[in-house]
Amino acid sequence: MADRYAALTGSPLAPILSRLGLPRIPALVRTPGLLPAVAEGVAVGASPGATLGEAVGAAVGELGLKEVGEGRIGAALYDASGLDSAEALVELQRFFTPVVGRVAPSGRVVILTVAPQRAANPRHQAAQRGVQGFARSLGKELGRKGTTVNLLEVGEGGEVGVAAALAFLLSGRSAYLSGQVIPLGAPAHPLEAATPPLAGKRAVVTGAARGIGAAIAAVLAREGAEVVGADVAALRSELEGTVGRLGGKAVTVDVTAAEAAERLLDAAEGQIDVIVHNAGITRDRTLARMDERRFAAVIKVNALAVERINGVLLEQGAIQSGGRILCLSSVAGIAGNAGQTNYAAAKAYLIGHVKALAAEVAGRGATINGIAPGFIETQMTAAMPFAIREVGRRLNSLLQGGLPQDVAEAVGWLADPRSAAVNGAVVRVCGQSFLGA
Repeated sequence: MADRYAALTGSPLAPILSRLGLPRIPALVRTPGLLPAVAEGVAVGASPGATLGEAVGAAVGELGLKEVGEGRIGAALYDASGLDSAEALVELQRFFTPVVGRVAPSGRVVILTVAPQRAANPRHQAAQRGVQGFARSLGKELGRKGTTVNLLEVGEGGEVGVAAALAFLLSGRSAYLSGQVIPLGAPAHPLEAATPPLAGKRAVVTGAARGIGAAIAAVLAREGAEVVGADVAALRSELEGTVGRLGGKAVTVDVTAAEAAERLLDAAEGQIDVIVHNAGITRDRTLARMDERRFAAVIKVNALAVERINGVLLEQGAIQSGGRILCLSSVAGIAGNAGQTNYAAAKAYLIGHVKALAAEVAGRGATINGIAPGFIETQMTAAMPFAIREVGRRLNSLLQGGLPQDVAEAVGWLADPRSAAVNGAVVRVCGQSFLGA
């Protein structure tokens, strides 16, 4: 459903709405490559004693970024790794106060810190955590301009992943991703990719018939993957239409069935390079009115099915070096949601599943990550009562709902072979939702 209020704030009526004290909804730029304003120039800074300068410099060179000292910029990059005390946090103000006003609308801010295990002492570790609070607050200040603020937390060996992460965060593909702390560690395999990056790869997407699943299938196909789309038999016609347009293969399967993993493997002809667990259901009711059947059904589809399928694929060695497992969680699994105790429990379980399997999957040269969407404009949210829908749209720093494309682009980024430094992470695609922030 179209966001009519957002359309009004971009119309000739905008001055009237402004005089009434109503906020303007920023227009997000969703171009696939580097944002045009980023290509014009960026500001780069570093704290005293920073240790990630070489990685940042290499990324700036690899991406062809131009550093400018004055005038409009598309992004600000700051290496905060040297901040090692509470007193040192003032360096954030010294760099950003003169810079933030220069960042173009729908611009980008990316701050780099070191992971806790790399801190020299407790004060250094505490200061690095302090940067997260600064970054999230800055994101809420700049969100009304459509500008996002994200943080890269670099662990041992994670420097090699900085360029690939920046390529995504400085592009229009990350338009609805803000306030996130993205961990980078030693990559599970070499950061090498074909052109396009998923060429020769086979990707399985569950729940692919419509909405977010269909958008994910489209992005993976655009990135070069051969897509196998799966959904329930009742959606066969939609599924075949969606996947057929992408030159892929459709298979109907009940993900809760004992043979679900084998059916997906058969459809993929034994080769699964990327699997995206997107299938899910809701059966909402307050707990006082919730029956066991309704509660258990949501757990079975949204959590147990994912665990069983991954277990079979790992046991049979179907996830090999360079493989990707991507699990669609939800902000509800982080913050909770009234009337969704079953759904929130299942989505939180998936977060635990991702983190619990990360080391094992990395040992195979593969990665497993989670994506937690917030309010996304889909058929489900369009059916919400008007007031609830409007609150859901505005309750984030960017003051709007996201699009299925936003979730799909995050999946495409994490599926890319060059993103092997991200493992065991759960990335929120929520416009920096105020829920659970």
